[in-house]
Amino acid sequence: MPKPKGFEKPAGVRDYLPHAAEKLRAIERSVLDCMGAWGYRQIITPTMEYYETVGVASSTSDQKLFKLLNNRGTTMVLRSDITAPIARVVASLLKEEPLPLRLSYHANVFRAMEEEAGREAEFFQTGVELVGDDSPEADAEVVALAIESLKAAGVQSFKIALGHVGFLNGLLEEAIPGEGQEDIRAGLKEVLLQRDFVGYREMLTGLALSELQKEELEGILRLRGGKEICSQAIELSGNPEAKHAAEHLCAVWDALEDYGVAEQVMIDLTMIGDFSYYTGMTFEGYAAELGFPVCSGGRYDNLLQQFGRPAPATGFALKTSRILDGVNGIKQERVLPVLLQYDQSRRKEAFAEAARLRSQGQSVILRHMDDEAAALNKEKTEGISESGKPSPVVGPLGTTYGEVLTFAERKGADQS
Repeated sequence: MPKPKGFEKPAGVRDYLPHAAEKLRAIERSVLDCMGAWGYRQIITPTMEYYETVGVASSTSDQKLFKLLNNRGTTMVLRSDITAPIARVVASLLKEEPLPLRLSYHANVFRAMEEEAGREAEFFQTGVELVGDDSPEADAEVVALAIESLKAAGVQSFKIALGHVGFLNGLLEEAIPGEGQEDIRAGLKEVLLQRDFVGYREMLTGLALSELQKEELEGILRLRGGKEICSQAIELSGNPEAKHAAEHLCAVWDALEDYGVAEQVMIDLTMIGDFSYYTGMTFEGYAAELGFPVCSGGRYDNLLQQFGRPAPATGFALKTSRILDGVNGIKQERVLPVLLQYDQSRRKEAFAEAARLRSQGQSVILRHMDDEAAALNKEKTEGISESGKPSPVVGPLGTTYGEVLTFAERKGADQS
């Protein structure tokens, strides 16, 4: 095996240079502040978890988990999402806390991706979990908060698509009934999950179904739009599960109208999320600048029971790394630091001035000058300038600063 080169790093991970790190932290602070205003308290969970608990409960497929062994031979995983770790905490450390619980987070997560796909193996998510409320209002709350969080992250143009796992489950059970048809139903779900509508139609063509059954199943591809889609969905299927799902979406839509955000939402019953994980409403957010989702979420009422505290739950995660890279986002005006240069004779005075400026929120870089540099120094500024906001100036070595202050004995001049 060839030895890695000194500057290489593993595929799928990246270095965040200062300008990107500053923007990432700005997005994080803005979004968490937004979530806090809605009553969500931040939680931080470990980077590593036990595979047998959090790993198997995660929505991430097993082949995408990063696994490792600890010194006792126990299989560990790097967290692939934050929802399963939060479920573990809610069922243990927070088990005495009354429901509902509102929790927020910002963290890096890890998923093993195909190298040729060009996707990141480590990326950041910022999200919330609302645990203990199964009402349409709870689902509407997380959707409305997702909208506000995207705005807080600097995403101005986007659309939220709502779906429901129960509707498709009910429709398929009605159109393709029977215990021996599970593989067919799962195959149709899978192509819809991949957003492969051509493949979905091709699968329908190849199935031994009546024309009425095929027409009913193809009709789901037309169920995309506003509130009117709910009533159309109710009419499309007589299955109780499908009807309940459509009625639930109607109730969520009504609440979103009262929030005043319905114009940024559409119903898309072809969008089902991970059907092995979600149990009800699901949603995705798409920014105008990107073809990939910038947020996703939904209801997952079965997860908490795996940790011994059955409770309904719903939530979402912003794809913070995608927002950082693909959306103009938060406009950051870089504040240039002050360069404070000094010689040995005035070092104490310079250090005190630097501390004063830092206490006022300014960034200060200290630079020691030897006697020769002090003698040749061209700067005339001594102490703080009274000129207000100075224009950027070029300091030693060509670096740009907001201001250059000099504390040094001037050779051949009266000492102050």
